Amino acid sequence: MSVVTWIGLGKMGVPMARHLVEAGHDVRGFDTDRVAAREAEAAGIPVYSSPADAAAGADVVITMLPAGPHVHKALAGPNGLFSVASKNTLFVDFSTIGIDHAKEIHAVAEAHGQRFVDAPVSGGVTGASDGTLSFMVGGSGRNFASARPFIEPIAGEDKIFHTGGPGAGQAFKVVNNLIMAVCVAVSSEGLLLAERLGLDAKLFHDVAVVSSADNFGLRDWCPAPGVVERAPSSHGYEAGFRAKLILKDLGLALDSGVSTNTNLVITRTVHALYSQMVNMGGGDYDCTAMLPALAGRLQPKDGPSTVDAIAS
Repeated sequence: MSVVTWIGLGKMGVPMARHLVEAGHDVRGFDTDRVAAREAEAAGIPVYSSPADAAAGADVVITMLPAGPHVHKALAGPNGLFSVASKNTLFVDFSTIGIDHAKEIHAVAEAHGQRFVDAPVSGGVTGASDGTLSFMVGGSGRNFASARPFIEPIAGEDKIFHTGGPGAGQAFKVVNNLIMAVCVAVSSEGLLLAERLGLDAKLFHDVAVVSSADNFGLRDWCPAPGVVERAPSSHGYEAGFRAKLILKDLGLALDSGVSTNTNLVITRTVHALYSQMVNMGGGDYDCTAMLPALAGRLQPKDGPSTVDAIAS
């Protein structure tokens, strides 16, 4: 099988990389975070001291990093892997970095004679653990075909899409995450109202997910604790998708709205709510902690005091 280097381990990266190990690939990792590195090693993934060491001799290099500047530095920067890796290496980026960053990295890859696809994912930590993620892949048809065998062990059935040329994967992901973030926010607000009306959260959830209010953020990530066992809300809002990352993605959507002259008024409202939540010390909670944030009972990560409600 192939040698695969994974740059950027963590909540989603480790279980995704483990699926590639189970598929028979020789997976090597790198992460600056020692907790993530230890989790990877516990999963049987050796962690190297630098990206260059991890990528030496690799057939495939996968990146899964927080934002565009991180991916650009790792791959396209002055000491990036594009400049040192073999021309036979395939680069696959699973990060959500925005359209412009992806197009720029594609251009640098082409200038270095390297193969690259932008392939953001959707499905969260549970999808990563279960191997049921969705993938939106931008790049040439030839590079997509080369990348597909390394995506299949992590993806759900019929959940790998070639969305178009350079940056197309990111364009699809920006719109997807815009809708997801709005759904999480409105589900949180609705559940808060249900609570104050005296409705049973579990019964409301069971009714809503077979009714017109159904959405992924409510069905699988229910913001009310104790309703969906695997949801972050049932585990102290331990981050699966951090609020500060959803804020970043909403910012990417707003940037796209400016560049296309699209008035994203609902997105601006949700962006403002998450911005306030992050500023109150909630950035490292899961995004579904919007519910306690709206209720005024979210405990900041850096202190014990209760914060003010972010919406009346």
